[in-house]
Amino acid sequence: MSIDLSTLSPRELGSLIATAKKRQALLSKRAPIAKVRSKLVKLAKAEGYTIEELFGAPGGGRASAAAGSGRARKLGKVPPKYRNPENPKETWTGRGKQPRWLAAYVAQGRDVAEFLIPGAAAPTPAKAAKGARKRVVKKARGK
Repeated sequence: MSIDLSTLSPRELGSLIATAKKRQALLSKRAPIAKVRSKLVKLAKAEGYTIEELFGAPGGGRASAAAGSGRARKLGKVPPKYRNPENPKETWTGRGKQPRWLAAYVAQGRDVAEFLIPGAAAPTPAKAAKGARKRVVKKARGK
């Protein structure tokens, strides 16, 4: 965050300084993170829990914030379905975005099914475009 101080009026500068001093005072009164963390770990252990059980794995980010409600289901590991013929070490499971090597072949007009690994599952179906609707055709009933 950078603020161009040269464009601020004296009144705005004074307000900015006052706000910064309030924030600095608030931060200086807080206990150091290491001290708070050790207190939390001791309290969790006393109750028979670990921090990971209470707050999720470290670096969990959104998963720990959304604990309990609306958690995304974890997908297991999947064997690869597609292999690059020029570099057999490059494979793709069919999940997520197409790798660059496969996208380049498709752009040349080749079919994704050509790169299926023999014995692997069927080709991954293409997703419908966002906002696309399925067409429903009702059959007329005969009397």
